[in-house]
Amino acid sequence: MTNAFNDILNALKRYYDGLYRGDIALLESVFHPYAIYHTASGAAPLTYDMPAYMDVVRNRQSPAQRGDAYGFNVESIRFAGADTALAVLTCAMMGKRFTDFLSFTRIDGEWRIAAKVFHFDLINEE
Repeated sequence: MTNAFNDILNALKRYYDGLYRGDIALLESVFHPYAIYHTASGAAPLTYDMPAYMDVVRNRQSPAQRGDAYGFNVESIRFAGADTALAVLTCAMMGKRFTDFLSFTRIDGEWRIAAKVFHFDLINEE
């Protein structure tokens, strides 16, 4: 599992770098094309397919452009067999503290995010 673990770590770095820079190509390289994005945080539950989510990222100021600090923490990676994993990643950007549950599947030897389910709390900026 060592190679799989390292492959997931690499995918998590690409995921975070894509979010941080607003790099759609990088994000598309790590998300499965049919992945879902979902949160129940905020005013109402929110679910996007990948084209809608990429439009959100494309049309907002990136955390890098905002001057947000770069940084994320991998809390855990758990495997279920050789082709399924769940990673928990935490980070802070855009005035929010996020906990991301990222479900991965390995298809044709490549680990891709099949679902992003997350929670966020607002950061009180004083």
